[in-house]
Amino acid sequence: MAELNYTIKTFGNKSTSYSNPHFFLLNKGLNSGRPMKEPCPNCFTITTKTEEQRNTLFYLCLSLQLGKFFNKNLVGSVIPFIRIDDVREVLDTALQNYEKNNWELKVQKLMKITTYENNLKDQLKTIAQLKIALLRS
Repeated sequence: MAELNYTIKTFGNKSTSYSNPHFFLLNKGLNSGRPMKEPCPNCFTITTKTEEQRNTLFYLCLSLQLGKFFNKNLVGSVIPFIRIDDVREVLDTALQNYEKNNWELKVQKLMKITTYENNLKDQLKTIAQLKIALLRS
């Protein structure tokens, strides 16, 4: 695999604009490490050089978060959080163990599952709206 370069920084504010492909990584709470397309106050910004690298790193972070790889680095007694250096360490370790052929298949399956999950969420919202419409008529 070609070297996957990324930069990780603490998120500043919503008015910041990014010229490179980027995504956000939640850094507080039990979902720390979850990648997000939209920022929140408690997140890191990860930027890459290409859109392909962004997608690869986004789904790598998603799989690491779902596999609870970030959890061992959570600190804090009331609200757990993860430090930026710990995120860097987890990502670097995962990238060193990266097997492209095996990983590509996992990314494709994860993308399909995520699409399916979003579709089901939309269907549940529609069903809830139908129930309300039925009761109001």
